[in-house]
Amino acid sequence: MTRIRRGYIARRRRTKIRLVASSFRGAHSRLTRTITQERIRALVSAHRDRDSKKREFRRLWITRINAVIRESGISYRYSRLIRDLYKRQLLLNRKILAQIAISNRNCLYMISNQIVKEIDYQESTGII
Repeated sequence: MTRIRRGYIARRRRTKIRLVASSFRGAHSRLTRTITQERIRALVSAHRDRDSKKREFRRLWITRINAVIRESGISYRYSRLIRDLYKRQLLLNRKILAQIAISNRNCLYMISNQIVKEIDYQESTGII
C-alpha cells in the first residue's frame, strides 16, 4: 500500500500561528501548543492594559494640572478648579487642561483667576 501524504491545511495553519509568535522567546516561539497559549496570554494582557492605560493617562493629566495650579502662588487646588469649572459649565476636559498647563501656563493661570473672581463675586452677592 502506498503512503498517502497529508494535506497542507494544518501546516498552513501552524505557520500562520508562528508568524504571531516571532517575537516570543525560546520554545514559546517554536512549539505550536506553547505558541497558542502564549498568544492567548498576550491578547489578555493587551486587553487589560488598554483599560489601565486610560487610567494612567488620567492620573498623569490630573497631576500636571495640580502641579501648575499649586505653583501659581494662589491657594488653589485641583479639586476646587474642577468643581468651579463644573459650576460655570465650561467644557474643558482634563486632557485639554493638561495640554494648556504644559504649553501655556499663563493661559491656565488666567482661566483659574477668572473662575476664582467670578465664583467669589457670586458667593459675596448671594447669587449661588
